[in-house]
Amino acid sequence: MSNKCCGSNEIEQVIPKKNQSCGDSSNKEARAVPAKEKDCCCSSKEAASDKDSLATEKETESTTCCNSNVPNSISCCGNAEDEMHHHTDAAGEKVEYRIHGMDCPSCAKTVEKGLRGLKGVQEVKVNYNTEKLQVIGSNALSLDHVPNEVEKLGFQAEPLKQNNNIRTYDIVGMDCSSCAKSIENHLNDNPAVHHVSVSFSTGKMKVAHENSVEDIVSEVSKIGYKASLLSNNKNRSEAKKNKDGYGFITFTGMLIVLGFIGSFNGVPEVITTLLYAAAIVVSGYKPAKSAFYAIKSGSLDMNVLMSAAAIGAALIGEWFEGATVVWLFALGNVLQNRSIEQTRKSIRNLMDLAPPEAWVKVGPELIKRPVEEVSIGDVIVIKPGDRIPLDGEIIQGETSVNQAPITGESIPVDKQTGDTVYAGTINESGSLEVKVTKLVEDTTISKIIHLVEEAQEQKAPTEAFIDKFASIYTPVVFAIALMVIVFPPLFDFGTWSEWVYKGLALLVVACPCALVISTPVAIVSAIGNAAKNGVLIKGGTFLESAGSIDAVAFDKTGTLTEGKPKVSEVNPFTISEEALISIAFTLEDYSTHPIANTIVTYAKDQGIQPRSGEAFKSIVGKGVQATIDGKIHYAANLRLFEELNLASEDLRKEVETIQSQGKTVVIIGTDQEILGIISVSDTLRHTTVKALDGLKRVGVNQLVMLTGDNEGTAKMISKETNVNRYFAELLPENKVQAIQQLQREGHKVAMVGDGINDAPALATSDLGIAMGGAGTDTAMETADIVLMADNLEKLPHTVKLSRKALAIIKQNIWFSILIKLIALLLIFPGWLTLWMAVLSDTGAAVIVILNALRLLKVRG
Repeated sequence: MSNKCCGSNEIEQVIPKKNQSCGDSSNKEARAVPAKEKDCCCSSKEAASDKDSLATEKETESTTCCNSNVPNSISCCGNAEDEMHHHTDAAGEKVEYRIHGMDCPSCAKTVEKGLRGLKGVQEVKVNYNTEKLQVIGSNALSLDHVPNEVEKLGFQAEPLKQNNNIRTYDIVGMDCSSCAKSIENHLNDNPAVHHVSVSFSTGKMKVAHENSVEDIVSEVSKIGYKASLLSNNKNRSEAKKNKDGYGFITFTGMLIVLGFIGSFNGVPEVITTLLYAAAIVVSGYKPAKSAFYAIKSGSLDMNVLMSAAAIGAALIGEWFEGATVVWLFALGNVLQNRSIEQTRKSIRNLMDLAPPEAWVKVGPELIKRPVEEVSIGDVIVIKPGDRIPLDGEIIQGETSVNQAPITGESIPVDKQTGDTVYAGTINESGSLEVKVTKLVEDTTISKIIHLVEEAQEQKAPTEAFIDKFASIYTPVVFAIALMVIVFPPLFDFGTWSEWVYKGLALLVVACPCALVISTPVAIVSAIGNAAKNGVLIKGGTFLESAGSIDAVAFDKTGTLTEGKPKVSEVNPFTISEEALISIAFTLEDYSTHPIANTIVTYAKDQGIQPRSGEAFKSIVGKGVQATIDGKIHYAANLRLFEELNLASEDLRKEVETIQSQGKTVVIIGTDQEILGIISVSDTLRHTTVKALDGLKRVGVNQLVMLTGDNEGTAKMISKETNVNRYFAELLPENKVQAIQQLQREGHKVAMVGDGINDAPALATSDLGIAMGGAGTDTAMETADIVLMADNLEKLPHTVKLSRKALAIIKQNIWFSILIKLIALLLIFPGWLTLWMAVLSDTGAAVIVILNALRLLKVRG
């Protein structure tokens, strides 16, 4: 079979091994980074090269290839530095927390270093983007001190759900953080309580306990507070509304203003100094405390640098400078936290989509239950206008459903009995009875949230490089600052106070907050925007890749076309039309091929019955055969009948004419004569042409179609879609060759397919994009980017968003570097004051965050 290409040379006939080794040069080396102790590694989406291996992937352990979402996989893909081990020792325990109060990635490093020294702690990972802390310890006892240690470092650790015994309560009556500590201490004395964490700022308490909810409420009431249980769904959607420090910032700001005004109005210097000192103590207590534990853990974060600058300024008599430093630092932290919260809302808004309760039908009654208590097989009732609480199948009712939260589709989809509905979508009109098919933690919306959070935890190459740069930059500048303070005055190049001041300014400039935060905030914003629009981007690496794509290859069937072929013409030669369809029905009923299924469905719709057949046999690449009424009959392509010497010139011409119209021909006959022809055609998706034109508008000029269909069909579809090139008559391995040819031509290639049949091509491409993720778990697991809707309309938006993200990342990086360079240059002439140094750091960080937030507003 020739692999024909329109506008290109024929593809070489060298067919790669289907199960090539993971280290094969044909694989993408950038995405096949070996992790610790694994036999072999492959791309996260290269689950298998055929349907069978994909079907069994989740059920069996793989020793050669792996998938990032398959827990049983022995090997692991991705960067080992960026991922926690997916397994622990038999005696190991793993816990997760939400960390509140981090204002830049260096805070995450501080927490990691502080916890690694704890006895029994085996591994620690803190992700700044998602505020998650993961700790693996030798046993549960060794992890008990984690929240207290985090608090010592100046942050708050909120336990995430580890098991069904962890519950969240709302606490009323607390007026300071010591109240929260009182509640913790009281409940920790209760033997039925394994862990408790109370957050004063959120008014929430997380408790792992074995006794009843009523017991916990009673215990809290004993010490003067009121507790009430929150449902898990409601709790998950709670965003931290951090207003810590507003009062202190206002108060210390007034102290500084009073001291400044007093210094010009004859107020004794001791009074103004006391005002400034009070401002330093009030605003600087928390960062100083955090700095102490950071130094103890061997970390140089912004708290250390800022505290040193403030204390140093006070020691050399610059009280106003010291007070201004801590006030600006506190204000900058509040602004940063408020800004960064906007990016985190993109995921928390997804969590809000699915309602926390459902109306369950029990006999003739409707009972309202938390979604966690609803089981598979239960029947729930969804009223018009309500959100659907769980994934399920409609067993009664018709309606239209707004699926925009899941798929990004703007037009509601009509649903009837037998159709699937998803949690978080909106029932527009009719009342529905739905049989639950997935538990709350397994719903499509839950998987989206999980995948997006995982994606935000993966470091993009740019982010990893900047983190590495910052880890070198900060200690180097810190060392230079110490030398600036010590050496010049030792050699009589100026006074100690002069060089100490310059050294302190250099200390402030030493923290590259804006630079470190420049990339992750942009990536989190872009991934959140994409998820809101029905597109899953499974990591910063793939976001960056999408921005550099200049060629997109599409599988034809099911991607550019509906993938649901229909019988378009029946042409009997020597028998009646009904007899021809009956024979075709008999032959194709034992085949699983999509075209065979189309003919069978057509016969059933016509009310035609099959005949009695036996000795059914599939002829690979040609068709099927069976014995009917004592004669061997065939349903096959032209090639088989050419081998039987039954293909006349007239038959060839007729087949070519039909194929030129973009139709597939099935010839029915025996080993002695042709009985007739059945034509099957697939129709273009209504969004295909619009999507492809959209890709050209955003700068992707090389659009390629890959198909196993004949030349005529491929040529016709290519004209309708305006693709630049097509490759026809391809087997799955030939699709891999087509991708490789495009790569050899210098293109960065994205492959768009269904995530199942196209797995080898998806794995070979620079970026694998799967369609219809809402309907198949496989698509969500095997590709780098998933279009949740079963169409291409979001693809141009994805490319546009990715390119915008890359542009903003570059803007942020250059802006951050430029500000640092300007600050460094202004230090030595003595033009840069301490408060200006703080402003350049915190101000730049806020500007960088606000610039990245623009990605949340990008529209398709």
